[in-house]
Amino acid sequence: MQGRATAPAAGTVLNALATGVGAAFAIDADTTASVALDVHAGDAGATDGDDRISGSVAGAPDADTALVERCVELAVERWGADAGVDPATTGGEVTTESDVPMAAGLKSSSAAANATVLATASALGVDPDPLDACRLGVQAARDAGVTVTGAFDDASASMLGGLTRTDNRRDELLAHDDVEWDVLVWTPPERAYSADADVDRCERVAPMAVLVDELADAGAYGSAMTVNGLAFTAALDFDPSPIVDALPDATGASLSGTGPSYVAVFDPDASDDHATDGADDIDAVAARWRDRDGDCWRTTTRSDGARIL
Repeated sequence: MQGRATAPAAGTVLNALATGVGAAFAIDADTTASVALDVHAGDAGATDGDDRISGSVAGAPDADTALVERCVELAVERWGADAGVDPATTGGEVTTESDVPMAAGLKSSSAAANATVLATASALGVDPDPLDACRLGVQAARDAGVTVTGAFDDASASMLGGLTRTDNRRDELLAHDDVEWDVLVWTPPERAYSADADVDRCERVAPMAVLVDELADAGAYGSAMTVNGLAFTAALDFDPSPIVDALPDATGASLSGTGPSYVAVFDPDASDDHATDGADDIDAVAARWRDRDGDCWRTTTRSDGARIL
């Protein structure tokens, strides 16, 4: 019983750490998961899937695989009966490979979780509702301790494509919009883990997060991103100058997630104060960002989300 699926990464419009409400958008960088299930992996009385499910990350033999292993376990528990298999005896292997740098603020965990849940569903021969599958991956992320809020904003953007606004306290989708932007990403050499973020300091910028949400609700995504970036670089002790360097050429720029990556978006049809004129603007920002250590790369938004292969 085998399945494969892929899911895109995402960038941040609104960090949910301050209020529980967040917004994110899918970008064209994928994580792919391959799952092989064994219905005879455990004894009939087994309840703990840890010794029956093993995970690996291509090119990163020391990577923590607790999240994807938990995704397989929860997916088998949810849909195993529909496939005629016993979750208590079913185990397997999951392998992920990714274009998305880990612990970089680009939602690599959400993409891996979505891809793994869908790959497991494919191995079981079921076609789940996308948001149900997304919530299953969010639960796995909470169980694995890789998220503070549950990251339903990041996960829903990755699962559905486009831009999503969510209430992560209730795993509720508030809005889903299609955006067509060119995207510039700068990832410095260091890494940051979402679970290590200083939540108390983030909660202090809640008034700014409320403003960001109001801007996003009104469709002023670029301005929302920029306000978010300036607020959360202060709260999380990151340098705001990459955001300043992106303005006024970019439609919007922000720290992505809890860092360390920064994202800038370019929309020639934007209606807010930072509308751009085309490729020259991307080149200008890229030239500034490439003066910094790390990787600077271009991509685009994605209107399609996670999918079974």
